[in-house]
Amino acid sequence: MFDLEKIRQDFPVLGERVYGRKLAYLDNAATTQKPLAVIDKEREIYEKCNSNIHRGVHKLSNLCTEMYESARERVRSFVKAKSASEIIFTSGTTASVNLVAYSFSEKYLKPGDEILVSESEHHSNLVPWQQICFRKGAKIRMLPFDEEGCLRIDLLDELLNERTKLLAVAQVSNVLGTVNPLDTIVKIAHRHGVPVFVDGAQGVQHADIDLVASDFDFYAFSGHKIYGPTGIGVLYGKERLLEELPPWQYGGDMVSSVSFAETRFAELPLKFEAGTANYVGATALGEALDYLDKLGRDKIHAREMELNDYAFTALSKVPGIRIFGTAKDKTGIASFLLDGVHPADAGEILDKMGIAVRVGQLCAEPVMRHYGINGLVRASWVFYNTYSEIDALIEGLDKVRKMVLD
Repeated sequence: MFDLEKIRQDFPVLGERVYGRKLAYLDNAATTQKPLAVIDKEREIYEKCNSNIHRGVHKLSNLCTEMYESARERVRSFVKAKSASEIIFTSGTTASVNLVAYSFSEKYLKPGDEILVSESEHHSNLVPWQQICFRKGAKIRMLPFDEEGCLRIDLLDELLNERTKLLAVAQVSNVLGTVNPLDTIVKIAHRHGVPVFVDGAQGVQHADIDLVASDFDFYAFSGHKIYGPTGIGVLYGKERLLEELPPWQYGGDMVSSVSFAETRFAELPLKFEAGTANYVGATALGEALDYLDKLGRDKIHAREMELNDYAFTALSKVPGIRIFGTAKDKTGIASFLLDGVHPADAGEILDKMGIAVRVGQLCAEPVMRHYGINGLVRASWVFYNTYSEIDALIEGLDKVRKMVLD
């Protein structure tokens, strides 16, 4: 459907060698690699027009300001938000969650209130809500998942009540790879009058997003997981909600007037963008989104589904393997254990074979506790990965078993 060899040439790191072996990069859920278009865009800005935005009257400042605001519009178009004023640039998903947790709690959370968070969340979409609840005297409640890794949607109606102020849930579990049924979740939550915060860090790069149609109240993702730079992220919020929330950081560029008597804050979206913005990262993120659209997101999705079928079929035949997260609707994430093998040992042996995977608790200790384990091995693939890299993983796991168990 597209020229894979040519595409891989767009990602220089994929041609690197590790310990003398060809790199098989299967840690894409942690961060994706960056195409030359993104790398070149960052270099171009620093070399030719770098200047702080929104404040200067000279040409360089105006150029960077235009690029920054064009990137905001590019993001709006990519996720199909209603207005560019609903797009807030942050440093990543974690910062976006913390922004909403602080601002929302300041406006709405009182002692005795509740926030509902799914059991399968990354720590970034759990700890901020937990700590805010501790500070406000509120209660955090859990929406559990079953043994396949599917959220217990059947329990939502009884978990949501008049004290529930917000539901926080991931689009895709970073451990289990489960694509959560957000349409159903949002409808049930809204029926109870509860707004929904969606962590899209593991989802936005795999599926088309339509924020108007989906009716999410808040949505967040990180640039580095969607082929963009590190240190840049996006928070979407419905305009009426963002208008009501107070800022969470204060400083320059988020004010309209300041005196010792009072400070008036800027209009959206600048109200939530205190200080010097990561205008280079935002512009390069826009370049990453352009790159994906040029490839064709429908083609990307089809390619990743083919890799899913190939990888899970191959992994299921590995002796002694236990795969965690067996939902029918999954992205390219396989978290597993080999009988008698510690995840760290598996990861280190695979590394020496040039195979990059993630090991450990994967920033999701409640998931580990659910299964009564201390850690996992996680392999994750995207459209630029190859069948031969999946084969290398399978061969590597065979070697791991022989080295550790024989």
